Amino acid sequence: MDVYQEAVGYLESRRVPVEAETEVLEEDVFQECSPLHPEILDLPHTLTLCSPTEMLERRLVLLKGILESEEVYLRELETLLTPMKALRASAGTSQPVLSSRQVQTVFYQVPEIRDMHQSFYSGLKARLTKPGPGKDGEKNYTGFDLMVGDLFLKMVNQIGLYGGFIGNYENAVEVVRRCTLSDPRFRTLAQSMMSRNGSNKTLTKYTFEALLYKPLDRVTKTTLVLHDLLKTTPEEHKDYSFLQEALRLSRSFLSGINESSQCKREVTLSHGMRRKLMRDGFVVDVSEGERSLRHLFLYTDLLLCTKHKHATKGKQEQYRFCWFLPLAGLKLRWVAHQERPPDTHLRVHTARTKMHLHRQQLRQHTNGPRGIALAARSRKKLEQMELTLFTHSPLYTLELHSPSGKSHTLLLSSLSELEEWREVIDKLTKDNIETVPPDLLTLTSACVKLRMTQQPPLHSTHAEDERSLCGTLSVAVHSACGLQQPASVYACVEVDGYEFYDKQAQTHSSVHSLNPHWDQELCFQVDGAQELRLLCVSESGGQHHTVLGRASVKLDCKTLNRRWKRQTLHLGQVEVTLSLKYCPHPLEPPGATAQQKPVFCVPIETVAQQEGVLVPHVVRCCVEEVERRGLDEVGIYRVSGTTSDVGTLKAAFNSNLREAVTRLRSAEVNVVSGVLKLYFRELPEPLVPMKIFQSLAKTLEIQDVASRLVSMLSLLQSCPDPNRHTLLYLLHHLQRVSEKQDVNRMSLMNLATVFGPSLLRLPVVGLGHAGSTMDISQEVVVQVQVVFCYLQCNNLPEARTSLPHDTNDEDETTHK
Repeated sequence: MDVYQEAVGYLESRRVPVEAETEVLEEDVFQECSPLHPEILDLPHTLTLCSPTEMLERRLVLLKGILESEEVYLRELETLLTPMKALRASAGTSQPVLSSRQVQTVFYQVPEIRDMHQSFYSGLKARLTKPGPGKDGEKNYTGFDLMVGDLFLKMVNQIGLYGGFIGNYENAVEVVRRCTLSDPRFRTLAQSMMSRNGSNKTLTKYTFEALLYKPLDRVTKTTLVLHDLLKTTPEEHKDYSFLQEALRLSRSFLSGINESSQCKREVTLSHGMRRKLMRDGFVVDVSEGERSLRHLFLYTDLLLCTKHKHATKGKQEQYRFCWFLPLAGLKLRWVAHQERPPDTHLRVHTARTKMHLHRQQLRQHTNGPRGIALAARSRKKLEQMELTLFTHSPLYTLELHSPSGKSHTLLLSSLSELEEWREVIDKLTKDNIETVPPDLLTLTSACVKLRMTQQPPLHSTHAEDERSLCGTLSVAVHSACGLQQPASVYACVEVDGYEFYDKQAQTHSSVHSLNPHWDQELCFQVDGAQELRLLCVSESGGQHHTVLGRASVKLDCKTLNRRWKRQTLHLGQVEVTLSLKYCPHPLEPPGATAQQKPVFCVPIETVAQQEGVLVPHVVRCCVEEVERRGLDEVGIYRVSGTTSDVGTLKAAFNSNLREAVTRLRSAEVNVVSGVLKLYFRELPEPLVPMKIFQSLAKTLEIQDVASRLVSMLSLLQSCPDPNRHTLLYLLHHLQRVSEKQDVNRMSLMNLATVFGPSLLRLPVVGLGHAGSTMDISQEVVVQVQVVFCYLQCNNLPEARTSLPHDTNDEDETTHK
């Protein structure tokens, strides 16, 4: 039986089936289950004679039935996903049950569908159990106060997830059937999957194939549920417009599926070949400097760019052709995060300010006809501002170049979205598919039915989620491991929610190594954030960057707090360790982009505090670069770099850390060492505090070397943490430099002579210090001898470069 012919039958029947507590065998896969609530099925035939009060009572019965049905469906999805982790682990062994590719095929889009329905179920359950007005205060909302339309609209806006599942369904079933026959281990698993269903949570036995069919069954029921819910909702109810829109989107999606050939989104070509839609979405097309919002469709052999025309009175919605590019020979080039032009920056800032204002107004509106009307007006203006931002805020560029010489430039809002497009295009171009000349009129006309994305991803169309974040989200990106070869790598962090502020940030690029280390803290002002995305990017010089892997983290204000929570994310073969903390608070209106605070001529404790580290980034970056390519340099630290180049690099560190590190990679190594010396020389208070200068000078009089070192290390412990750890970090580095003194001619004494006057200084009379009888020559001797003694120490304590970003809880590992 064709499951989509059955779907049409479901739609015509206009019923809301709910699964029964029965055992589902393999031959029962396509059978309809008996309803738990038969009274729901009769609703469409009787509602026209109902009063508004009776309609609302029946509506509540229907909603409770939907909630029970969702609970059953979620348990089935959880049962389907139960073996996924074990199968993934097995894929990495010598005798896998399924290969990694087969695991991905079998469970494709299932976790995302589960998360979507879990969010919907939680929201609906909260609304149905929320206490309302009544004599005893315990009565539930049952009438016009009960709002659920936004929850349904949010779910339907994500219904495109089912498109990927449906397109992959036949492949998934084929893998399950083939492995069931060939592998006894998988056969045992596939034929005995259990789920607790029904009001008494009795165990129900499923086959793997039966569970895989559940999402196919579910997507057809969404339209039926919305149809019946709309019939039980009075037109004057606040939910009515939401449900109307949700039903329209759901029907459009189901119509596209039912009219597609062989359960796929395909267009039949003149000689019998089929062109399948692989992905679609909204992007910004740049032509002659002008930005235009476009709907991009990726087929198996070409990219089609269209302009969406909304439905008007007497006319249905449609798409107009803009351009197309064959995939054969198509070259892609993406450009990293760029600065906005001044005029665009002003437009973005204005839109963000207005968005914030409308968001505040939306929160202040109360119930009642006037409040509802004002809220609708604010929501509409909010959507308009979001569309403006969607068009003008993107900073990531994807360039498309065809062999014929045609080129197009697209802008995308996030690097993760750009990488998703690039991956699927790359995969298709590797297949060397020849493009059949398209019938552009037919292809463009088919977009309404074939599309999986209904509208741009506007946050204002989402329902409010009480678990989303509003306040400051801090992300400390620590380190990465698992690289296949040494590389300069940076981490890109993205968050969702309203775009009142920038939602992307990047660490600086690491030194060229197998184990990148950043310990860099990134802060986001967020409103409505529910997800964080992390990408690890290799920087090959210039604008050529490669995404090594990506992962996502669900954000929940109930699990995040003001204490750091450390976790490790798996981005394919690369693992990245980070920490998160969250401080909820009302958001201020967006202001001008915050400028990085200077680091030179600023107390080291201030710099460390603003960077959230113990050793400032300027010190670590310069040290890492010298160790990468300066250890064999004759006279390193003794030979000075060009003064103008040192000044340019200093200015870069004062204004933009990422730009400074990029310049560092190509700067002459003596310029790098000169910047490090200049940083210590320009500290307002020397790295070794002046208050212990005299004490250190007296330790030099101790004749026993061991006793002298004990005293000097004891004095070091009295220094503030940033001073102590930065000095230890530098001393360990200088010891490594001296290990190559046969090549670089820099002994411990030479290094002490260079750094001593920069690291220690005699107290200044009149600044809270007693006068000193020491002359300049004596001061220099003390400076050099103190640093020399520290450098001679073979058991210097290890330096910590960053503050602890974890709690006492055990580390949490997240796979995605």
